[in-house]
Amino acid sequence: MNRIVWLALMVSQIGFFSSASAQTADFQTDSIFFRKMADDVLSSATAYENLRVLCKTIGPRLAGSPGMYKSEAWAEQVLRAAGADKVWKQAVQVPHWDRGGKDEAWYQVTDANGKKTRIQLDILALGNSIGTGKNGLFKKAVLIEDFEELEKRKEEVKDAIVVFNNVFNPRNLSVGQSYGESGAYRRAGPSRAAKYGAAAILIRSVSASANDNHPHTGTTSYDSAYPKIPAAAMGLQDADKLIAALKAGKSIQVYYKSLAHFKPDATGHNIIGELTGSVFPDQYITVGGHLDSWDPAEGAHDDGTGCVQSIDIIRAMKAMGYKPRYTIRVVLFANEENGLRGGAQYAQEAKSKGEKHVFALESDAGGFTPRSFGFT
Repeated sequence: MNRIVWLALMVSQIGFFSSASAQTADFQTDSIFFRKMADDVLSSATAYENLRVLCKTIGPRLAGSPGMYKSEAWAEQVLRAAGADKVWKQAVQVPHWDRGGKDEAWYQVTDANGKKTRIQLDILALGNSIGTGKNGLFKKAVLIEDFEELEKRKEEVKDAIVVFNNVFNPRNLSVGQSYGESGAYRRAGPSRAAKYGAAAILIRSVSASANDNHPHTGTTSYDSAYPKIPAAAMGLQDADKLIAALKAGKSIQVYYKSLAHFKPDATGHNIIGELTGSVFPDQYITVGGHLDSWDPAEGAHDDGTGCVQSIDIIRAMKAMGYKPRYTIRVVLFANEENGLRGGAQYAQEAKSKGEKHVFALESDAGGFTPRSFGFT
């Protein structure tokens, strides 16, 4: 709720002060108003209920999936219920990546006496990755600590499954920094390994806690200069065991099967709601989050919270009887997770129509207590 307060108050202040000097503003009146708005937001359970419905009755909503269309209908309904003066859909062609069913993986350890032991892996294909085909892959595993070691041992990874030990650094004060560092292996790992003939890669799940074994998917990308190879994330507990065995010098082969593939592009939509400005109706303050989520997940923090926080700005302003000077536009973007096409479509149409946007604010960092704003 604190995050909604920050969003609402920032948007409101722009409306108050955009054309008036600080010297003439009635700060006491403004302060009382902001306090009342904050109280309304903090006392209302609407955003929580909206998030519950989005996560628990719609759930996963990856671009192109049935969940995407269900979430779009939900978003239109909730924006109208919040009091938006106008709600509409902005069409955009989105990629349709399909996991193709349950991913499967295990590894086989051969001891000094030739005895073979099979151990299951909790695994998820990385978003946008290619599949292995119905027969899967059964290859020697090679442990690689980082990209520097990959360059040194490039002759060893040909036709092997590379296991990257991309540890999430818990010592960084910024979780985002650790996510970026560890996530580099998710984003670039497949092509870096394919450059030297690797058959596939496995990475540690790009997540902070080893208290569970649920792998995180996220998106990968491919460098067109190299072959596309399958890529997957392992649950952290399973990853620890596999990597420990490899470090101990054990002979290990990994079986991995994924039927992931792309279907033809689908028509998705940015869902947009407006509160019409009283002075500058043709100038826009845009706030929003992305409506899509990855296929195994409900997307509560990423980015259900960003959506319901943005919607609640309209609800709170209506509840206060506040008439914004500029038009407040809430945009729930399509296809952030594996394509960014919703944001690109919105920007393209705004430019082609000559729209004047005075400020834009996106919420896509979870529902945590806000500490700052980033500006670009």
